Amino acid sequence: MEKLEGLHAPQFSLPNEKGETVSLSDYQGKKYVILYFYPKDATPGCTTQACDFRDAFQNFTELNAVILGVSPDNEKSHQRFIEKQGLPFSLLVDEDHEVAEAYGVWKMKKMFGKEYMGIERSTFLIDPTGTVVKEWRKVKVDGHIQDALATLEQLTKG
Repeated sequence: MEKLEGLHAPQFSLPNEKGETVSLSDYQGKKYVILYFYPKDATPGCTTQACDFRDAFQNFTELNAVILGVSPDNEKSHQRFIEKQGLPFSLLVDEDHEVAEAYGVWKMKKMFGKEYMGIERSTFLIDPTGTVVKEWRKVKVDGHIQDALATLEQLTKG
């Protein structure tokens, strides 16, 4: 997959945990969007990542950014995950992984010798014009949120 940095972000409309449709275009001209793709609700790495975003939520909000998580999990799974972890942002349902494919994060993965298709943990920072200004692929959870926040600070205060 070619890099998306500098290109217009692929548009999408997906249901959130409440069944409401969320579209990238909802934020155009208004906010930065932190769009992060993660493999599965309530797994250790995904929980750590979601809680890191939760803990920095106020910082992102102050920098005019909205956080949206995307995984193939359904609405009920997202609802439970949000309630259990106290997440202050929406999680989007991409059950057919159409949006993950558009962003190039639906990949062949390997675990315990088995190959399967799944989400490669990735984050995209999209500016108010709808342009991907930064992408992080194959994200390691430790330190990632601080890196995303620092990048956003540079853009908004630069």
